[in-house]
Amino acid sequence: MSLPALAVSWLRIGAFGFGGGPAMIPLMQAECVEGRGWLTDEQFLDGLAVGSALPGPIAAKMSVYVGMEVAGLPGAAVSLVALMVPGVALMSILATVLLRYRNTPAVSGAMAAVQPVVIGLLAWTAISLVPDGVRGIGGAVLAVGALIAMALKVHPAIVIVAAMGIGAVWMR
Repeated sequence: MSLPALAVSWLRIGAFGFGGGPAMIPLMQAECVEGRGWLTDEQFLDGLAVGSALPGPIAAKMSVYVGMEVAGLPGAAVSLVALMVPGVALMSILATVLLRYRNTPAVSGAMAAVQPVVIGLLAWTAISLVPDGVRGIGGAVLAVGALIAMALKVHPAIVIVAAMGIGAVWMR
């Protein structure tokens, strides 16, 4: 029964995840943690952390992670395919429309309106994950250090690898 549920959930995430991977994180959290209860907040954060340390789109990596957790390798395959199908289909249609009508007031207005909403969704996701993701003073110091590193334009991969090294040595 879990494979059809995975397919429905990841089709929904793929269909409504406008803005790409980071913008899909609130949808993934709502569906996989709050809606279906497949993961705890801590497990979700673990998946995000591991996924952020690897190359490629976060949504694809999270679909594989959740699918593996719920139904093993078949679940990972179903989740990944279900996530990708709506995006590929919609992008094919929307690319045609955007390329043809991108300079019209309605399309440019729609795109201008979506951008701040995506930022708000990302901010909410970050805020809601703080209690599970920032545990203790060490976690708070790392979170602030990551913010400072990003403000200084340090590449995110370097920040993640450095945090993993710090955690392996001092946060056991």
